[in-house]
Amino acid sequence: MSRQQREAIDTLLRSAPRSETPPTVEEQRSGFAAAIARPAPPDVATRKTTLGGRPALELTPAGASGPSHLLYLHGGGYVIGSPDTHAGLVGELARRARLRTTSVDYRLAPEHAFPAAVEDGLAAYRELLETGTDARDIVIGGDSAGGGLTLATLLAARDAGLPQPAAAVVFSPWVDLTVSGASAQSKDGIDPIFVEPDLHAYAELYIGAGDRSQPLASPLFADLTGLPPLLIQVGANELLLDDAVRLAGRAGADDVEVTLEIGSGLPHVFQHHYGRLDEADDALDRAARFVTARVLSHD
Repeated sequence: MSRQQREAIDTLLRSAPRSETPPTVEEQRSGFAAAIARPAPPDVATRKTTLGGRPALELTPAGASGPSHLLYLHGGGYVIGSPDTHAGLVGELARRARLRTTSVDYRLAPEHAFPAAVEDGLAAYRELLETGTDARDIVIGGDSAGGGLTLATLLAARDAGLPQPAAAVVFSPWVDLTVSGASAQSKDGIDPIFVEPDLHAYAELYIGAGDRSQPLASPLFADLTGLPPLLIQVGANELLLDDAVRLAGRAGADDVEVTLEIGSGLPHVFQHHYGRLDEADDALDRAARFVTARVLSHD
């Protein structure tokens, strides 16, 4: 069944039409929302809130108790996406981990270019600390660009002298805006979602003529010393495979505890396909066990 599921997802993703003329940012945002958005699970209560001066979506699963908190940063190339587009994915992770979760609506490019998103991620984390949540009770997670932003937020927090959270989880992280990984070309045609120019286009909107290799834009090139335990999940069929592989290597070289999981035959952020892809459900279960083990370990 799993092979049939993977093939069905691949076919579905390839069926998305590609325009001969580049879509506007607004068209990209509305199209992404229509394609990816799923509601939070019925046993996860949601409410609009604010964190770090930004709108946010709080997701509280049935059975959540204690002070532990998941801070989530959505994907979308720093240009598209929102807590609403990711309510299903984030709600599933929150439900499985039984953690109260806040998904932040950080500022998007091109209206708000780098480092606005990093500033918002840091502000959200800082407010959690300042309002009484112990860093050891916090986990930060994100997917795609939100995975890169998760790493950038950890680096900004470290450099600001703030304590690190208990752990971080990233799905298909985009951590190299220079797009220098070999998989950006070797997975061309295998990746059912992206082609290499897509990555350059998002980087252009986010950082423009700025240095794309600077650590808070491309955490792959940062010194990761002092970061918390890290779980990386990535699909083997995606352009960003080498971002994840190289990130794991860099983290290990900098003495960061890191776990890398590569899913055979799987696309970018395959966890979005929970409920219709066994590997997505299994990955979310493993991510939930990873984070709960870390936040409970200090009790």
